[in-house]
Amino acid sequence: MYSVVALQIKNSLNIRQCRLKLDLDVLYSDSDELFLQLAKEQFVYVFQYGVVAFFNCNHSEINQTIQTLNPDLGSWQEQELSETIKVEIAEGKTEVTFDKVILSEFDIEAIRLVMLNTSHSVALDKYLEITDHLLEETHVYTKALELEGRLKISGKKLKKFIGRVLNVKNQISENLYIFDSPDITWENESLNKLNGSLKQTFDLKDRYRYIYERTAIIKEDLELFKDIMDHKESSKLEWIIIILILVEVVDLFVLRLLKMF
Repeated sequence: MYSVVALQIKNSLNIRQCRLKLDLDVLYSDSDELFLQLAKEQFVYVFQYGVVAFFNCNHSEINQTIQTLNPDLGSWQEQELSETIKVEIAEGKTEVTFDKVILSEFDIEAIRLVMLNTSHSVALDKYLEITDHLLEETHVYTKALELEGRLKISGKKLKKFIGRVLNVKNQISENLYIFDSPDITWENESLNKLNGSLKQTFDLKDRYRYIYERTAIIKEDLELFKDIMDHKESSKLEWIIIILILVEVVDLFVLRLLKMF
């Protein structure tokens, strides 16, 4: 029985630097991923969005690797954003259950798929946590709007908040390509089925959709806040113009009175 452990160690990782730091055999590499062999039947999978997955590695090997990539991080057991799943090799049988993946043979590409989907699950947990926090912040302003009829946020703070939401949305779109199947799955039917089963077991598509819908709700609320803020600024300008006109009228009236007397 083997195990796959995936955990979030940073907000993002530079794949090129990781390749230099981890002096291991490279099985696959591109700008977003780095798949390495640690030893016989041991693998490390590094992702640009800050997740690292391990196959058949003990606690010491995992901690040594994450310390190499992020010296400021504690032991992997202390990390909240992590996921573990068992992998069993049983000849003639391939099956994915809630907490275990059964493979018919020791296939590196199949193992890589398990590590890939486990890592996506961790990344989704991260973005779910971020969107939950953003939604809580938005709720504070909508509640104030409901109870007091006014928006308790400055224009500059609102713009920064909108920028933060857009950045999160862009990160999700750029990093979590869960709808794109790896190239190998197009060439191998069994790997394609395994990939689909893993996505379903980890509930990746529904969780991704849930996060995307929440960011859309937050974005919609912020656009409403922006409209309210613009209206408020427009009203201020209108009052300034009215006051200036009144001052001009009073000034003319006073000048005329002075001329009369």
